[in-house]
Amino acid sequence: MSQAIIVVDAFTDRPFTGNPAAVCILPGPAPEEWMRQVAREMNLAETAFLHREGEGYAIRWFTPTVEVDLCGHATLASAHVLWQEGYLALAETARFSCRSGALTARRVPAGIELDFPRAAAEPVAAPPSLLPGLGVPALRWVGRNQFDYLVEVENEAQVRGLTPNFHQLKELGGRGVIVTSLAERGRPYDFVSRFFAPGAGIDEDPVTGSAHCALAPYWGPRLQREQMTGFQASARGGTVHVTLRGDRVLLGGQAVTVLRAVLL
Repeated sequence: MSQAIIVVDAFTDRPFTGNPAAVCILPGPAPEEWMRQVAREMNLAETAFLHREGEGYAIRWFTPTVEVDLCGHATLASAHVLWQEGYLALAETARFSCRSGALTARRVPAGIELDFPRAAAEPVAAPPSLLPGLGVPALRWVGRNQFDYLVEVENEAQVRGLTPNFHQLKELGGRGVIVTSLAERGRPYDFVSRFFAPGAGIDEDPVTGSAHCALAPYWGPRLQREQMTGFQASARGGTVHVTLRGDRVLLGGQAVTVLRAVLL
């Protein structure tokens, strides 16, 4: 039986920027090995599989090599597809269940707003392969949450100029490494970041919504703000608006459909 797959660029309002995700809306649960094979075939940072469950949708995300517990850009892409393809009315909230709990998405004037769990990083000692893996002389701060390492470097130029040794970063274990700094003066965003996840089969992720669940609680107290804008300075680039709400983080962005295909 054929299966539709829609590719959406997330956290952007322009095609071929932001982070592409494949979205596959299924009539019911699918075999895990089949989903892994489809994700390998799509070869994008994430492929999302969802099916109706109760009042919402069960959702799972796969990179070309592993399943992940939380993914922002593919959830934003999935909500975009549910509204665009008529699965949900435009005024309805998209509700998702996953291994990280309940997630929601709603349409707002500026685009789509996700409600995700806060994932603050706690300070830790830098593991031996972190500095040489990133290729920087020093780090201002190092922390870790249940998913990733979070490190602050000196400035935006250093974030943009990173040329990591992915083999060494892979030795760290976990999902990946978020690298961040304050934005340069005069930028239309407050902080910048990049995200490297060679252990999950993604050397560099273009725009990582779930990383902002750690970035928002990191920068919020330092900037003394609950609402901020982050820019992920990958080659494709993308903007994520964040709002701290207790143990949740609201992630705001836009999405653009770029491809409809049928898996035969």
